[in-house]
Amino acid sequence: MARFVFGTLAILATGASAFAPLSTLKVSSSRSSTSLSEGKQAESFGPAQLIRNFKESLPQIEWLADGHGNPANKIDMPDHVKQVLAQPSAPKREAESEERTKRIRARAEQAAADAAALKNMLVGEEDAKAWWRTPSTTTPKGGRKVTKDDPLRVLVAGGGLAGLVTAAACHSAGMKVAIFEQASTYAPYGGPIQIQSNALRAIERINPRLVEELITAGTVTADRVSGLKIGYKKGNKLAGLYDAGDWLVRFDTIGPALEAGLPATVVVDRPVIQQIMIKHGMPEGTVRISSRIETFEDLGDGQGVCATLKDGTKAYGDVLVGADGVWSQIRKVLHNLGDGAGGFAASGAAGGALDDAEARKLARDTIKIASKADRRYSGFTCYAALASHRASNIEDVSYQILLGEKKYFVSTDGGGDRQQWFALIREPAGGVDLEPTAEDPHPKLTRLRNEFASTGEGDADGNVWDAFGLELINASSEEDIKRRDLYDGAPLLAT
Repeated sequence: MARFVFGTLAILATGASAFAPLSTLKVSSSRSSTSLSEGKQAESFGPAQLIRNFKESLPQIEWLADGHGNPANKIDMPDHVKQVLAQPSAPKREAESEERTKRIRARAEQAAADAAALKNMLVGEEDAKAWWRTPSTTTPKGGRKVTKDDPLRVLVAGGGLAGLVTAAACHSAGMKVAIFEQASTYAPYGGPIQIQSNALRAIERINPRLVEELITAGTVTADRVSGLKIGYKKGNKLAGLYDAGDWLVRFDTIGPALEAGLPATVVVDRPVIQQIMIKHGMPEGTVRISSRIETFEDLGDGQGVCATLKDGTKAYGDVLVGADGVWSQIRKVLHNLGDGAGGFAASGAAGGALDDAEARKLARDTIKIASKADRRYSGFTCYAALASHRASNIEDVSYQILLGEKKYFVSTDGGGDRQQWFALIREPAGGVDLEPTAEDPHPKLTRLRNEFASTGEGDADGNVWDAFGLELINASSEEDIKRRDLYDGAPLLAT
């Protein structure tokens, strides 16, 4: 029978040899869709919720909350991290400067321009004679022997980072591979991505040139601390007091990397990663855009699979990999989820094409899609932007989260004097922002400034937030801020 593989992370984690067992995996839903996908918040349960309920029922004694947090929790760079960074083998980050800022940003702009120009992608005459257009006429019943001259032929649905890395891994193992991406262009949606040390090692095993290019293009973030901070004043004299912005947990990623002999974590712009993968990870013409796979057919008797694109084009291969996101069309067809389970991807390579009007419509449509696709609303809507701003703590902190009860604020160094930030707020799915008016031309900024207010009475619950959140929010424009509801779901696996 033809082999259908869903779940690129499993492939990458176990290597190319995982194709055989994964390809015969039978999958089905062991649970029905829940009301969580229809706009309700995810609910907590278990011991943690019981403790929260108990704490809320206790009488509040004001004097227990008086005072200030431990001074040690206000230090960004503790001595033990300084000692690790002082080691001769520790990476030395190139300090931000005007020249470096221009270089990093220019490379991201060039990568986006290359993508828009379809550089290294499948177009024109090469598209017309692509190998996957022709079905095999010589394969005997029961399948053929895979050899170097007649390798496994792999079709990948989805040209985001999961699809690109999968294709690079397949190519490095001697397979023929083709990527079909639904977007009409690799729009620069989404900010820079931190590639941790173990991920760099995994990519190095696929193709050392890829890691060389990523490290050259990236910004080292392992030379500073990361961790969790309290968003606003919390605690008491018995359990511990924390002021807004105090550290709850600090850690560095360079110590473990040095011990394991791994490269240091770097952050790289998403368009740059895409172009590095396309240029150095696979043959020119591997990626075909404006190519959404709508359905597929098992040809039987070891003859492989035939995928049908939205425009009716047929693609033939031995293996079909679904790397087309949380709203995967491959997943929908594989599990017979029904017509309502299909939808437009709001992230990855395709998400950058959405403007605010499209995003508003998508927020409402996604609720309906999720109920059919067996996807769960996380309980959070997410605002995100890449701010062209040198953070006040840039020399000591690379990644931090300001935690609150109903929301939190995540930020990370994006390189080139930029900060990528995410504001996650707990609320029902399908919410949309007001449209701009003369009285309020910046409704997203207005909301976020109220949600993370750092002066006066604070937010709606009276919590006065650490000022770092507003530092980045105020450095962003209304147009640069994107909003998405966050969905997830358990894999549909039943062996």
